[in-house]
Amino acid sequence: MAATQGTQPSAHAADTHDVITHPADTHDVIRVQGARENNLKDVTVDLPKRRLTVFTGVSGSGKSSLVFGTIAAESQRMINETYSTFVQGFMPNLARPEVDLLDGLTTAIIVDQERMGANPRSTVGTATDANTMLRILFSRIGSPHIGPPTAFAFNVPTRVASGVMRTDKGGREEKSIVRDAVYQGGMCSRCEGMGAVNDFDLTAIYDETKSLADGALLVPGYSMDGWYGRIFSGAGLPMDKPVAKFTPKQLDKLLYGEPEKIRVDGVNLTYEGVLTKVQKSMLSKDLDAMQPHVRRFVERAVTFTTCPDCKGTRLSKEALSSKIHGKNIAELCAMQISDLAVWLRDVSEPSVAPLLANLQHLLDSFAEIGLGYLSLDRPAGTLSGGEAQRTKMIRHLGSSLTDVTYVFDEPTIGLHPHDIARMNQLLLQLRDKGNTVLVVEHKPETIAIADHVVDLGPGAGTAGGSVCFEGTVEELRASDTTTGHHLDDRVRLKETVRRSTGVLEVRGASAHNLKDVDVDLPLGVLCVVTGVAGSGKSSMIHGSVAGRDGVVVVDQGAIRGSRRSNPATYTGLLEPIRKAFAKANGVKPALFSSNSEGACPACNGAGVIYTELGVMATVESTCEECEGRRFQAAVLEYRLGGRNIAEVLAMPVAEALGFFGGDDSEARTPAAHKVLERLADVGLGYLTLGQPLTTLSGGERQRLKLATQMAEKGDVYILDEPTTGLHLADVDQLLGLLDRLVESGKSVIVIEHHQAVMAHGDWIIDLGPGAGHDGGRVVFEGTPADLVAGRSTLTGEHLAAYVGG
Repeated sequence: MAATQGTQPSAHAADTHDVITHPADTHDVIRVQGARENNLKDVTVDLPKRRLTVFTGVSGSGKSSLVFGTIAAESQRMINETYSTFVQGFMPNLARPEVDLLDGLTTAIIVDQERMGANPRSTVGTATDANTMLRILFSRIGSPHIGPPTAFAFNVPTRVASGVMRTDKGGREEKSIVRDAVYQGGMCSRCEGMGAVNDFDLTAIYDETKSLADGALLVPGYSMDGWYGRIFSGAGLPMDKPVAKFTPKQLDKLLYGEPEKIRVDGVNLTYEGVLTKVQKSMLSKDLDAMQPHVRRFVERAVTFTTCPDCKGTRLSKEALSSKIHGKNIAELCAMQISDLAVWLRDVSEPSVAPLLANLQHLLDSFAEIGLGYLSLDRPAGTLSGGEAQRTKMIRHLGSSLTDVTYVFDEPTIGLHPHDIARMNQLLLQLRDKGNTVLVVEHKPETIAIADHVVDLGPGAGTAGGSVCFEGTVEELRASDTTTGHHLDDRVRLKETVRRSTGVLEVRGASAHNLKDVDVDLPLGVLCVVTGVAGSGKSSMIHGSVAGRDGVVVVDQGAIRGSRRSNPATYTGLLEPIRKAFAKANGVKPALFSSNSEGACPACNGAGVIYTELGVMATVESTCEECEGRRFQAAVLEYRLGGRNIAEVLAMPVAEALGFFGGDDSEARTPAAHKVLERLADVGLGYLTLGQPLTTLSGGERQRLKLATQMAEKGDVYILDEPTTGLHLADVDQLLGLLDRLVESGKSVIVIEHHQAVMAHGDWIIDLGPGAGHDGGRVVFEGTPADLVAGRSTLTGEHLAAYVGG
């Protein structure tokens, strides 16, 4: 009986080698039934646990909706529910995904491409615990000994305290008087651990010829019409006197006043000097995370210079005085990680052996994953999406957790073919530790290592959302699916390449790891800049070419948009559409905006009603009044070409192209048609005009950005990895778009690792030979055919293998 219960097999069972499975070992799949999130059409799928499953399909087919929006989201929601109600009140509210049944879920850890925190105090070292280990190391064996680990932390100030100290000892309290007790921190007091000090250009802060009431303050948001006007007058500042006539005391209070409580019109408020507030509200943020108008103000008004006291190291003199083998902690953090790993091998100290082993493993992981060229003091906000994803991955490689589900979003982004092999090895390592690994991916090299493949499609948007195939990679190759057909696609080298019409000179480029690079970028052709991750491609192009007149850059920066933003608002398409509706009906254009006068009053044009349930999850329900259409009923009476504004916004781009460019003279709108053509050109013909930006995949967002920036007037287009998020079948369409751009007289420079783009290029510039200080040189410039024939670089070898040369 016990044996059948699965606890202990009987002696007879052992003799006959019958294996009796324990009931706990039978839960070997994650079962999804009836998933309907976003465009998923009642998807049912069984995913094997402790295996590597790759999700494929064209961009917009529903991969992210299934993996992130359903499986990972439900796992995270259930974990959050294990916390107390009080704690849940401080956590993001996660709604239950649209799915009938989810069974066999394990804890999900999401390793996505989101840029790492835009906090200027966050570095590669602080984000991966490498700094924590180094600080402990210095506090233990640094000479001279200056204090605990906090004495080496640039985020901890040195504090001096005096007064009564109470200590609880076994239920009784002991009191002692302390005078000038020092709690040692490592923060440089001059720059407050930022590494840079700032000077304000006061002419960009205020116009001294005007009074405060007339708008003397030039800082964004400081309008005297609202509360600021009342606060300044309530604090006793003259409102009608030009700032130039302020007394020194008044000017000091206006600019540098410390926070003070004041009472204005019976309301308790806090007055604070303008620069004091700017320092806190704007300069504590990363420049890249600011809204564009605030960033422009900061760039105009503030000059950042390296702190003269700490020379940019962020640390106090005491922290810098302690050394190990002649090097202080700042010197180690500034070293390239691969060099630091070598240096650490010479440090042998039995008292800290386990710590050294852990730190060594962490630094070696950086090198293994192809990030050995970074340094620990590199600000986390400057990492690209691919670098950020791999840095997060390092945290999990050393983790002692097993039997969890790791979810990756295109981990090969930003990786040279040479680095993809290493990434594959790491994914397999995570699986072999007993974890379930789910990967959304387009690259055939990563699809090839899968134990199980789920292909979604067949198309994108409303034409997708179904499971087209489930099985092994070999079965996928033989299947009649888009991915199966394209898995072995190879773009051939062009027989003839275009001739350049001129050159864009780069001379003495030395940003980051570039070694005084001189190179001529050919104009009038498709030029591909390539090289291993960290070889200096982006440094050369963004540092020496972007910013010149006539140069349009389409980078990987995220699109920032709320639920109210959609392709029509983002691309400027809504403007001509609103004007066409207004003209046809003889009313104001503002009526045809769901963010303005035409919005449904019940949901304020959002289309959904959010119900706050205190500490429980916020419930989102479709607005009953407008039925999710966002507009007032009266606005929907107005028509253009027989359609109302809600019906037009529900059209896919491909249908809208015919509608605004067709024979119907009323609906014909050339300005709208032009924008729609660009959206179709980048392969977004299936997107509906009013689809919220928050529901778009990473690849879709980048192509939306590309379509928008193609409208800018420029002669040279720089595209930073435009194949991001593109299915193999869509790459052909992108190559066609690049060709059309070149044939229209533009010069196109593409920073890219995808061999299809390299093979299709007219000219290749290869940087390397390695990453970090091993890179930064031009190792090849010429045609793709010459690169394949010579095989003189890593890129040449991989491209030759790709084209079968």
